[in-house]
Amino acid sequence: MKIEAQLFKALADETRLKILWLLMGQEELCVCDIMGVLGITQSKASRHLRYLFNAGLVTDRREGLWMYYRISVAFGSREGKQLQALREMLATQPAAQALREQLQQWLREKSCRTRRTEPGGVGLQA
Repeated sequence: MKIEAQLFKALADETRLKILWLLMGQEELCVCDIMGVLGITQSKASRHLRYLFNAGLVTDRREGLWMYYRISVAFGSREGKQLQALREMLATQPAAQALREQLQQWLREKSCRTRRTEPGGVGLQA
């Protein structure tokens, strides 16, 4: 029962639910993506991501200065079934859909900023 209690504690916070919802729709996200979409500070994002990591729900990897996170639960596992139920519940919520749309907009804008600032990027050729 300890594992289940840890899972439900991790899901008991709205920010962590939002982070999981965003990660459910992407292979992985950078901390900066989560910060940008949710409008939270780096320390708050990192604290919540570390909580999810310690609960075994996400895994991380470092690339340069940035940390990237992804769902680490196999969807056939007990925890995966619980996350699938959460996914099905959130999929019907307008606020959750709006959050996914915000993420897509953020990623499009981020992509444009990256192309403008990289050597050989579109914006630098003008």
